[in-house]
Amino acid sequence: MPRRTPLFLLATLLVASTPGWAKGSAPAPKPVATAPARAATKAPALSPMTSVEGITEYRMPNGLRVLLFPDPTKPTVTVNVTYFVGSKHEGYGETGMAHLLEHLMFKGTPTTTNVPQALTERGARPNGTTWLDRTNYYETLPASDDNLRWALGFEADRMVHSFIAKKDLDSEMTVVRNELESGENNPRGILFARVMSTAYLWHNYGKSTIGARADLEHVPIDRLQAFYRRYYRPDNAMVVVAGRFDEAKALALVRDTLGKVPRPAAPVPTTYTQEPTQDGEREVTLRRVGDTQLLTSVYHVPEGAHPEFAAIDVLTEVLGDVPSGRLYKSLVETKQASRASAFNFQLRDPGVIGFSTELRQDQPLAPARDTLLKEVEEAARRPFTADEVTRAKTSLLKQVDLLLNNSERAAILLSEWAAIGDWRLLFLHRDRISEVKPEDVTRAAAAYLKPSNRTLGTFLPTPQPDRAELPSPVDVAKMVDGYQGRAKVAQGEAFDPSPANVEARVERGELPGGLRYAVLPKKTRGEMVNVVLDLHWGTEETVRGRVDAAQYASRMLMRGTTKHSRQQLMDALDTLKARVSVDGSSLEASVSIECPRDNLAEVLKLIAEVLREPAFDANEFALLKQERLTALEAQRSTPETQGGIAFWRALSPQYPKGHPYYVPTMDERLASVKGTTLEEARAFYQDFYGASHGELAVVGDFDTKQVLAQVQALLGDWKSRAPYARVPYSYVDVGAKAVTLETPDKANAYFLAGQSLSLRDDDADWPALTLGNFMLGGGFLNSRLATRVRQQEGLSYGVGSSVRASELDAVGSFVTYAIYAPENAAKLESAMREELSRATQQGFSVEELTKARAGLLEYRQTSRAQDGSLAHQLASYLYLGRTLGFDAELERKLAKLTPDEVRRAMAARLSWDRVSIVKAGDFAGARKKAPASDAPPASP
Repeated sequence: MPRRTPLFLLATLLVASTPGWAKGSAPAPKPVATAPARAATKAPALSPMTSVEGITEYRMPNGLRVLLFPDPTKPTVTVNVTYFVGSKHEGYGETGMAHLLEHLMFKGTPTTTNVPQALTERGARPNGTTWLDRTNYYETLPASDDNLRWALGFEADRMVHSFIAKKDLDSEMTVVRNELESGENNPRGILFARVMSTAYLWHNYGKSTIGARADLEHVPIDRLQAFYRRYYRPDNAMVVVAGRFDEAKALALVRDTLGKVPRPAAPVPTTYTQEPTQDGEREVTLRRVGDTQLLTSVYHVPEGAHPEFAAIDVLTEVLGDVPSGRLYKSLVETKQASRASAFNFQLRDPGVIGFSTELRQDQPLAPARDTLLKEVEEAARRPFTADEVTRAKTSLLKQVDLLLNNSERAAILLSEWAAIGDWRLLFLHRDRISEVKPEDVTRAAAAYLKPSNRTLGTFLPTPQPDRAELPSPVDVAKMVDGYQGRAKVAQGEAFDPSPANVEARVERGELPGGLRYAVLPKKTRGEMVNVVLDLHWGTEETVRGRVDAAQYASRMLMRGTTKHSRQQLMDALDTLKARVSVDGSSLEASVSIECPRDNLAEVLKLIAEVLREPAFDANEFALLKQERLTALEAQRSTPETQGGIAFWRALSPQYPKGHPYYVPTMDERLASVKGTTLEEARAFYQDFYGASHGELAVVGDFDTKQVLAQVQALLGDWKSRAPYARVPYSYVDVGAKAVTLETPDKANAYFLAGQSLSLRDDDADWPALTLGNFMLGGGFLNSRLATRVRQQEGLSYGVGSSVRASELDAVGSFVTYAIYAPENAAKLESAMREELSRATQQGFSVEELTKARAGLLEYRQTSRAQDGSLAHQLASYLYLGRTLGFDAELERKLAKLTPDEVRRAMAARLSWDRVSIVKAGDFAGARKKAPASDAPPASP
């Protein structure tokens, strides 16, 4: 669990991060102008208010805060508008209103009636999220003056002219309710929500951002409209523009769009509730269906802007890190629990620090609880060491450095820091972390990790309560006044990611050791470089029955070498500011690296050591086995897991047990994970691992000759002892199947329908199928399925489809999916069937195809603009014997497609009569709850 950023908890615990969507119509005032009203009058130039490390703030006369973050290395521009209103600002009966309003903000304005379509046409990657102190909306588009002008005008328009109509509320309420129900499937998230609601007696931080079901179902439209008018205004907002743009033009565009939105006469409402000091232990117990035991405790801490929060961040890291954290060592390494973690909420008002642990059902709960509370609440009795604090600071500071080297991510996450009090707190907090000393961490632990400040236990009369008094509020404006920050990072170059330009810059070849390579040197922000190494081995016969041994082998690589322990390895990578992943199967392994140019040589040495000298430590293997078993057992009762396994077993019956492509049952997975030994994992590594057959791709800021020479020196003589022959996929027409699975006590059900296809991605109708599926179930909530199932009928929060084709074998698939309430099973299946049939029989209009094609081509271009993605593509194409000429030809074909060609390809390949359908959910429970006249059929 992340230690600081709330976005993870927003998505996985409170289920409050929400893509918006579209289509609405209602009378509304005339929209805001997106150009100067009088060309003859030139507006006075705006002077920057402050500038920190390449980010400059301006203030518009209407109170709007404007941050410009230029980054010429990005071929995109991101516009992120933050409103300083979240679930904290909701009144009685209004829980979930901030989040529900976020949904309706994608329902359109008089000038943009179909928001998903407008965003898709421009190849935008948009989203909206709601959290405790703020709501934000952002879109990343291909960089151009026109796209920036459109995005800023659109945001100005929906700031004051969004429909917020009753008919949209009626349909969207059921979608949000379905989103709430999907969170109800997660015992960890629900337990956390219960703990927070118990920890906060008065402050709205104790209320889940998703809201209460009754409030969602009954909130009047006029209260939602009043909430919108009250908080959506320029003097309660901040806009960030990041990426490739001209600063003077961007500032003028902001002034002529968002800068023209009038400031209301009434001031922005403020909140004033303060949570009183907690005066005793609190406990809450949750009883639901599940497969693992969980413990979570939280303790109140100061507001996020407080200087002491740097020590709290380090404290969180020292206690919760894996594998160096004190909780991991005392709970997981001793086999008392399977997982242990720590987190904190850094918020505008006083937040919490929390600790969690997870146990399998056969592990006793009481000893783990005692160990957890003792380790946390007696932490200050064992003063923190310099090594612990240095390791934690290095990890935390690496995260900040990586964030600041990605202007798109930084632009979005600046919302969090602005909501805490000021965006500059990101840099000030980083500087404070650099100065944290061991005694600061010990002092923070002593101040806040007290039994009387805990929410987990029961009430106990205490003659002399020992309470954790929080310090007085700080003056954020005074704190950040005059703050300058550090020097700007390297800016990099503007790079055109078109196939032709990529090919003009790529150099390919083969090293003496046999590795094929593709390198693309270019200047990047922060002098970053991405490396991908793919390795292949084995034959169908030699790997048969060794899938789990292979998975263990790959997962053991990063858990220590003969020279470095797991912790030492992680510390070294943190120091080098490197993000590394190693993944493998019975047939291949892949290594991904992202790091600064100056550290690449050292990182490559470490990764070569990881690959060639793994320790296969017995204790680490035991811990890994325990983690894998816990992860599998935690998924055992979920509709998504049960449905997914059943679906792919239905579509892949041709592979026998032991085959590398066989789809095992959950029981088979558990048995294999339990039964595989360390010796088997080590033997697989010794039999197969080597660089005899592989591909290397490097993209970013690096010296080509130096990198290639080093890779040859490190891996050139590393050979696999086993022969290699690609294992082909085989196609089988399985016909139509229907499977219904009962998953008791799960409020949300899972739907999958699809068919196997005899299809390669160089077949003549592949481009038409790609574009057709994009219109049917892809894009940004503007597909046929999203429009029908989510927007019009409100049946599902998540719905879509995909079509896939193999590059080398004529094997592919078409899949549709949705989450939904079990009582809506019949309605959902009917809608899915009708939309596929409409697409194959009636096809698409010229206008629909034209707009979808523009969006799809922009998505493909934007994907190549990400260095990590491009490196993976170059490595994959080396294996396939392709260049990006394949992409250029595919996109040329996409550009020429007609509606009839798309319809004919889909009709020839896809048919609802041939799909297999899997439904997993609590259908029996839905029948019990429904009135007799509305009860779903016995076999949905």
